[in-house]
Amino acid sequence: MTENSLDTAGRRTAAEAVDSERATPTTADEAIPPRVAGPPRGGGRPPRPTLGRRAAAFADSLWRPALVLAVLFAAWWFVAAQEYVPNYLVPTPGQVWETMTGQWSELARHTLVTLYETVLGFVLAAALGLATAVAIAYSRTLDKALYPIVLFAQVIPKIAIAPLLVVWFGLGLTPKIILAVLIAFFPVVISGVAGLRSTDPELLDLAATMGAGPWRTFRKIRFPNALPHLMAGLKVAVTLAVVGAVVGEFVGASEGLGYVLLLANGNLDAPLLFADLILMSAIGIVLFVLVEIAEALLIPWHASRRAGVSLTTS
Repeated sequence: MTENSLDTAGRRTAAEAVDSERATPTTADEAIPPRVAGPPRGGGRPPRPTLGRRAAAFADSLWRPALVLAVLFAAWWFVAAQEYVPNYLVPTPGQVWETMTGQWSELARHTLVTLYETVLGFVLAAALGLATAVAIAYSRTLDKALYPIVLFAQVIPKIAIAPLLVVWFGLGLTPKIILAVLIAFFPVVISGVAGLRSTDPELLDLAATMGAGPWRTFRKIRFPNALPHLMAGLKVAVTLAVVGAVVGEFVGASEGLGYVLLLANGNLDAPLLFADLILMSAIGIVLFVLVEIAEALLIPWHASRRAGVSLTTS
């Protein structure tokens, strides 16, 4: 065999070795997918949902409660129409509608009074509750001093102190607002303290290392981290504020939905009673939805606000 043939055979062997290496990928090569989708061309952010998708998502979130309400309404109509229960106890939906439309101006006036008491009581409870939560979370001395008093004030039945508030402040709006504050105050404090204490200590150490003061740390780290807990407490508080305002109207008032409820109960006016209860529920639902919207605007980054995120392990 000549020297040229050996050289040619060697080149063939080397080429076959290279081809075999290319045909047989390594373990790292096998782990790499053939094609990785890159970020969108328009700046790396996913496209915003269109108006149609938002409407579809909104409709998808509403049809289940609407179906439940429809079933309850049908059951109410059937029981009342067949008079399984006398109509002076359970009126028909038509009777309630006639009462609501016939006395709408009067009912609207009383609804606005209760709404004003509820909103003002809720705002004051949110402000005082957040301030108390900050004081408890930042000071161990205030924690031991204020927390038992807050708990003691919560366990006292509010209906028991309502007459005392009427004696002290008269029959005006003040006792109703105070009761709304007292009932809505506790959930705000508890949720605020839980949120402020749930901040990662490493973040606080990092902020202190970088020279951030207490106010900047609170504004940039503690308060945003506490918002999910705080918003949950506010949603509970806004519904309880309605209860506080109505309870205050039970004791002593000349206007408001609680006052109308007492009149309807005393006169055995079931349609007016049902209409009044519907308006009370409407106030609570509307205020709850407003707090829900505020939560979506303030913490869109939270897991509970992101679509498609499952909060269960199943």
